[in-house]
Amino acid sequence: MSGAGGSTGSRRPDADTPPWLRPAPSGPTFADFADGEHARLARVGLRLYPHERPDRLVLALPDGAEQVWPLEELRLVPGQADPEAFVLTSMSDPLARLYLGKGPLAARISAHAPALHAGAAPPPPRRRLLKWGGAALASVALIIFVLVPVMADQLARFLPPEGERALGDATFEQIRKVLDQSGIGPVRICETGKGREALDAMLARLAPEVDDLPYPVRLSVLDHDLINAFTLPGGRIILFRGLIEAADSPDEVAAVLAHEIGHAVYRDPTRDALRTAGSIGVLGLLLGDFAGGTVVLFLANSLINAQYSQAAETRADEYAHILLKEAGVSPAALGRMFVRLRDEYGDASGFVAHFASHPTLAERIAASEAAAEGVTGTEPVLGARQWQALSGICSPLPPNLAPVPGKLLGSDMK
Repeated sequence: MSGAGGSTGSRRPDADTPPWLRPAPSGPTFADFADGEHARLARVGLRLYPHERPDRLVLALPDGAEQVWPLEELRLVPGQADPEAFVLTSMSDPLARLYLGKGPLAARISAHAPALHAGAAPPPPRRRLLKWGGAALASVALIIFVLVPVMADQLARFLPPEGERALGDATFEQIRKVLDQSGIGPVRICETGKGREALDAMLARLAPEVDDLPYPVRLSVLDHDLINAFTLPGGRIILFRGLIEAADSPDEVAAVLAHEIGHAVYRDPTRDALRTAGSIGVLGLLLGDFAGGTVVLFLANSLINAQYSQAAETRADEYAHILLKEAGVSPAALGRMFVRLRDEYGDASGFVAHFASHPTLAERIAASEAAAEGVTGTEPVLGARQWQALSGICSPLPPNLAPVPGKLLGSDMK
């Protein structure tokens, strides 16, 4: 028989009725029982004694033992999803649950348990639930958008350079795998000899101040048609073949490189990485655990498409303007790169999307032109042959020649 199984009903006799004239206890029925200690349900037999002292409900456990629940201690567990559920607990055993259906036995228990509904608060009104839900969402937003960024900024100041370099190296390798479309292996690092020499010469011409950099700059070109450039924690700066091919002159590539050096100087990628990892951690606690590999993928995607705050972008632009002027290169080169790519590709794709965070692209173009006013005596950052070599840095080498390994740029900066 189910928990809704039948039981013999009777009228409640007068208090003066002798015990031998009172109705017999209800016939045995069955229900599911959770003892509150083990993660399983047990099938138990039930007998109800509503007219004997003490009035009680007796549970016959599978091991032959009996558990007695006085009727005055029975409480109905509210808030059940099943409208037909009739779930009981006992004040003396509040973690236990007895699962009955709404049958005759449940009706008899309701009639004889004097405090069945005591303490069973009605479900909160929908308006209150909405307030609680809104408060919870506001708390999560406060953590992700305020507390996590503040903590990331503080932690970035104390994170040792060795830790940043390790994070940048791990993310760099993950990005090479993420961007691979051939299925053969990670995206190739372009190291063609003359092209690498031209890249080294460009960085040497910009010559960022040793005191500005928390660690040496390490510059790589990836063999991918993405029109983009970005900086990783630990001073790793990545240029893509697509960016070099899209540039009209070496000065435009140098201008982008100067901007990325600015991000490295101010450790913006480290802040962004910590901010992303913190946000993923909070969401993982709320929505379920995120595996370590998933965190790295999120982090890699975030850094590829990094769009820092308005202050960070403005600061990196201003640093680039100064670096270019000191190198004898017009800061207008950065604006020209923005203008041409915006006209060719629009505002929301590739390289332009990467640089389209606040302040607006138009404002950044105007700022680069303003920084170029009065700048004279400039000359191209690379000669014609060097620019040709850099443009072909990803060209395949003859089979009999091994790639020339590139040195760590800025490794002499201590």
